Amino acid sequence: MGPKPPFRIMPEAASRDHRPVLRHLVMTALSGVLAGAIAAGALMMLDVGSVGTLVARSTDPLRAAATVVVPFALIGAAAGAAIGLLPYLRKLRR
Repeated sequence: MGPKPPFRIMPEAASRDHRPVLRHLVMTALSGVLAGAIAAGALMMLDVGSVGTLVARSTDPLRAAATVVVPFALIGAAAGAAIGLLPYLRKLRR
């Protein structure tokens, strides 16, 4: 039993699969953004580590809230896109 030849997807199949894969990745990334924003909002609402108090007492609370929410949303987007990519990686291994 020698090594398996590498899996090659045909160009026609790749072009047919292009839009659904991108749509799936965008939707999972957007759901990750939403999950990250909800997590950051929960941290501020529950005042974990007095983050909510610091944001409320800031001279510019909108900027302070964005400083907390944006990194959580970006991490959520990356995690969502990675999780969304897993079924396609398994499909290509077969």
